[in-house]
Amino acid sequence: MKMGVIEGAAAEQVREQNAKEEHDQGTMDLENGQMDFEEEKVMKTDHNHTNNNHNIDHNKEFQASKFQTLNPTNPLRIVINNATRVASLSPQQQQQQPSQPLSTPSIPQQPVTLNSRRYTNKISLFIFLLHMLIAIALVAFLVFKGVEGLIKPSSDSKRRKQTRVVKYFLPQVEAASVLSIVLALTWQTAITKWPNFMTHFTLWCSFFMSLSAGILLLCFQKPPTDGVGVSLIAFSIGNGFYACWVQNRIKFCSKILTLSLQPVSKFHDLNQPTFYMLGAALLWMSLWTLAVIGALNFYFPPLVIIALVLSLAWVSEVMRNVVNISVSRVVALYYLRGMQSSTRFGFLRALTRNLGSACLGSLFVPAIEAARVVARFLNLLEGEDEFLFCCARCCLRVMESIFRYGNGWAYVQIAAYGKGFVAASQDTWSLFKRLEMEPIVDSDITTSICFLSGVSIASICVIVVSAWTSQFYQNFIATLSLLTFFTSYLLTRIAMALPHACVSCYYVCYAENPDHRLFDTTIKDRLDMIKSGRHVAAPTPRVPPRFAGD
Repeated sequence: MKMGVIEGAAAEQVREQNAKEEHDQGTMDLENGQMDFEEEKVMKTDHNHTNNNHNIDHNKEFQASKFQTLNPTNPLRIVINNATRVASLSPQQQQQQPSQPLSTPSIPQQPVTLNSRRYTNKISLFIFLLHMLIAIALVAFLVFKGVEGLIKPSSDSKRRKQTRVVKYFLPQVEAASVLSIVLALTWQTAITKWPNFMTHFTLWCSFFMSLSAGILLLCFQKPPTDGVGVSLIAFSIGNGFYACWVQNRIKFCSKILTLSLQPVSKFHDLNQPTFYMLGAALLWMSLWTLAVIGALNFYFPPLVIIALVLSLAWVSEVMRNVVNISVSRVVALYYLRGMQSSTRFGFLRALTRNLGSACLGSLFVPAIEAARVVARFLNLLEGEDEFLFCCARCCLRVMESIFRYGNGWAYVQIAAYGKGFVAASQDTWSLFKRLEMEPIVDSDITTSICFLSGVSIASICVIVVSAWTSQFYQNFIATLSLLTFFTSYLLTRIAMALPHACVSCYYVCYAENPDHRLFDTTIKDRLDMIKSGRHVAAPTPRVPPRFAGD
């Protein structure tokens, strides 16, 4: 009996010694990259568990065979002793890969979110909302003053004057607003269907319409109408020179416009933000017109009217950029991710989370682009005068630097990624520089086509209103012509935000992923032509490298 106990104890000691040797050998093999897992120690005191232990061992051998092809530095190669441990490299592998750290895991890059929930440019959003509260209060007060002037005039002469203003001033402005909306939507539809034809037509229609409006105003032979007429004729002459200068760019612009407008047919509700903003703009302009009439009964009418004009310009520009961001959200996600996103969702984001960027861009982009055009015009006229040469180069260099921090291309990344206006401007311009696309985006005339579309429709409205007003009260012709041109132009720009946003998305999304299947070789071929010197179009004035600096 004692001999059996002694033999059992000896056998148990031998089994423990063998298990320890197998553990040490398995650990050493694991660190050499030859084994993945150490088999679990299983107590074999019960004979009934023998088959189960055999199955477990078989499964673990199968798992080990699957993981033997993993890199020895992979964190999945671990030793199970109630803890984890990263395997070390063998001396031969350390000599082959001396520069790779063993204990420092690589940090994955955070993906860019397409559904950012933060509000962008909160300060500009606060300023705009504060401005809107003041504007609404001022408009309401001036409308009250206008109604009071009709009901309780201080004298009969003032009452007659107020009645005359309402009778011969308000109907023309309202009719011009409705006419401009109808023409703008028709113009936008025509550009969507026939972009090639409408590009040529817009350039020359703006020339002839502004020239015709100026000549008509000169025919009334009054000093105010003569001043407005001469201004329109001078603009039409410049417009004609510009149309001749960009003739070599029209073909490429038409092709890009055709390509960029292709996604419009895939989203049948893409124009809904335009309809909403045009309706809101028409309502606000009606109240604004009543406020202008009421300002005649208040102190300092010229200053009040100037304040109202500046306010309306900012509000309408914000409305245009809300449409721009809404459309850019849908089209950009289509290019970047192939997504059929909701237009209503993009419109709500533009009115809430991205409204601050729209307000900031609406305030600065028109001023920056206008100053940039002036700087380039000076660069063209520099001649041989050294002083003018230095001034032109200096102005152009300053405007090029500012343009990197604020440009109209930024609205695409604002819509897609929810970036702030300045960050989006910098990132977008960096994308253009990376692909050397600055000559192409600088020479793009889509913005000019949208601008001249507004000029064409505004000139048509001026012709209609001035002819109508001449039949009743000619003293209002000049004032109504200016007011009609201003409001009609703003309404048309809101409608033209859709094609402008589509072109911007095409350029920016191409710069981000030029190998995407939705893009052809149009831009690449254009870049090759520019680099090879086969591009014969008149170049856009830029700062030469020797003056650009770092």
